[in-house]
Amino acid sequence: MRHHQSPLLPVSLTYPKGKEVNKSQTQAQTPQQRRANERYAKQEATKRGRPETVIKAKPKQKSPVPIVSVVILAFVLCGGFLFEVLRLVPELWSAIASWITKWTS
Repeated sequence: MRHHQSPLLPVSLTYPKGKEVNKSQTQAQTPQQRRANERYAKQEATKRGRPETVIKAKPKQKSPVPIVSVVILAFVLCGGFLFEVLRLVPELWSAIASWITKWTS
């Protein structure tokens, strides 16, 4: 059985408003569009044959406690200990106090 081939004719597209546009008259891709399409095609090609769990990026887990809270807690715990040690060693405390007064004035 021999198939009848029709001559190549320009393809026309019909838009919702009834306008017909000849596909041969549409604009060519810009270099930027071409690069974006190539990037997308490359990403899709790397996904082929892999299960969805491998393809989907896993979201970055956030800490349940904000960093600011951890810093404040560390300062309260360690700062209190530091001030207590400085109170017990008067020479060290006087040296630090004189440095602070010299630095602030």
